[in-house]
Amino acid sequence: MSIPAISILLPVRNEGPCLPAALESLRRQTWQDWELVAVDDGSTDNSLDILSAAATRDNRVRVISRPAEGLVAALNTGLVLCRGDLIARMDGDDVCHPRRMELQRNFLVRHPGVDLVACRARSFPRHRLTDGLLAYEAWLNRHLRDEEIRRDLFIESPFPHPSIMARRGVLKGAGGYRDLGWPEDYDLWLRLAAGGCRFARLPGHLLFWRDRSERVSRTSSTYSRAAFRACKIHHLCKGFLVGAKEVSLWGAGMEGKVWRKSLAVAGIRVARWIEVDPRKIGQTIHGAPVVPVTDLKPGEGPVLVTIGVREARDQVRAWAADNGLAEGRDFLCVT
Repeated sequence: MSIPAISILLPVRNEGPCLPAALESLRRQTWQDWELVAVDDGSTDNSLDILSAAATRDNRVRVISRPAEGLVAALNTGLVLCRGDLIARMDGDDVCHPRRMELQRNFLVRHPGVDLVACRARSFPRHRLTDGLLAYEAWLNRHLRDEEIRRDLFIESPFPHPSIMARRGVLKGAGGYRDLGWPEDYDLWLRLAAGGCRFARLPGHLLFWRDRSERVSRTSSTYSRAAFRACKIHHLCKGFLVGAKEVSLWGAGMEGKVWRKSLAVAGIRVARWIEVDPRKIGQTIHGAPVVPVTDLKPGEGPVLVTIGVREARDQVRAWAADNGLAEGRDFLCVT
């Protein structure tokens, strides 16, 4: 059996109602040199039957049936079995544009310095989407270049997992996926970034990302805001905050106070709060003084900007640039 150019990694758990559409979208790909590594994680519906029937019709489909041990175990099982130099992720409830594999593969061939390429995603059904999901979709689809993606890595997860294609050696070199109580994909992106991997996103909407109440990201505490924050702090302590015992927080609102509590768990205290609101300046919050932004000087120690509004972050970045503070050295934006 020849080795395919692309391995599509598809973990499945009780996706029966949506799985036929996902598989059909893969069958209709313009790039045909692929294999599908489908890992059924102990489904109790007809998902395994659907996958087995697909394998009977198409010898590019490989089905692995295993007891229900969770998404991370299923992903790592499939990752070991992927043979292609390029690995694309797919979920059983999403749909691919017919040219997704072709365009992502061609981009990686033409750009050997890029290790992972995503695509823009469009969520559906549109009439049921919340304002929060629409805002997240707009945010992630704006970030196309490596520097844009890296700058906002600690704002949100930059890629829907089923939108990416990456080099197999890079994924395996990072150690695959980890089950640490927070999002396995976001943890992987942060490890890849720390290892020097380069990212990109294609401008086309090549993934149609189904939103439904049964999605694991809606039902599991692994994908809660607290879990995301714990993941961020874990990686910050290995990078921007390495060795830090205290930090300045820019923003003394609710977001900043939640971050203070999470940082305390990691053994990092808030030394001061940075504010522009004159009503807050001069106060003491949780034992730390609230000082004006003019007190900030380059090289004084790490600053986390805990401001959730994009326009306000843009203003912070503009002020910092005008006053000699470098993002990634003096301060980092987080949410």
